[in-house]
Amino acid sequence: MTLQIRDERARELAEELARKRKVTMTTAVIQALEEELKRETAKVPLSQRIARMADELKAQAGPNGRMPSKREIDDMWGQP
Repeated sequence: MTLQIRDERARELAEELARKRKVTMTTAVIQALEEELKRETAKVPLSQRIARMADELKAQAGPNGRMPSKREIDDMWGQP
């Protein structure tokens, strides 16, 4: 099956990438799509990234770690 690129900008980008990589336009499009799919698959949702950071901070705090008081938080932010 052939790939038909009718959008002028998409065709120009595919040609430019193919030229820079010294491959066919089809190969350039396949490589670009594979790379983008890998990036999408590798993305970690914000909630998971925050949970991971919280776990790391909890581990750094050790067994005697505690939540800071409101006053301590205000002091850190320079609040009176």
